[in-house]
Amino acid sequence: MWSSTGNRSTADDSTAEGAGTERAGPGRDLPALLAGAASGIAACGALLAVMDSGSPLRGPCALFFLLAAPALAITVALRGLDPFGRLIAALAGAVALDMLVAQAMLTVHRWSVTGGIAAVTVLSLLILLTTRRRRGVKQAKAS
Repeated sequence: MWSSTGNRSTADDSTAEGAGTERAGPGRDLPALLAGAASGIAACGALLAVMDSGSPLRGPCALFFLLAAPALAITVALRGLDPFGRLIAALAGAVALDMLVAQAMLTVHRWSVTGGIAAVTVLSLLILLTTRRRRGVKQAKAS
């Protein structure tokens, strides 16, 4: 095992330094890097779809946005679950939300890609903001 200074350490050294609170090695920044890349892809997808671009990346990136935006909001709302259960529930909720928006838009004969992106964005932000506000109220009551 390598320590954060680049020196070889034993298991006893890592427990004495703080019970391994900091991961060492080249993969320690990977989750943050993947989250940033996913955010960039989702933002590009929404932007390409709203601008009605002819790019071949418009479809896959917009689809990624339509899954990632509600999944992120639902993931934040389900903070108490274990990570795998939260991932499955968030993806299922994202698909359900997308299908609900599509069904509602088709029912009223107002289907458009731009409208779908806008509706999913607004609903995802509403889920995220209500979760944040609810947590803020709980923390204020606890103080």
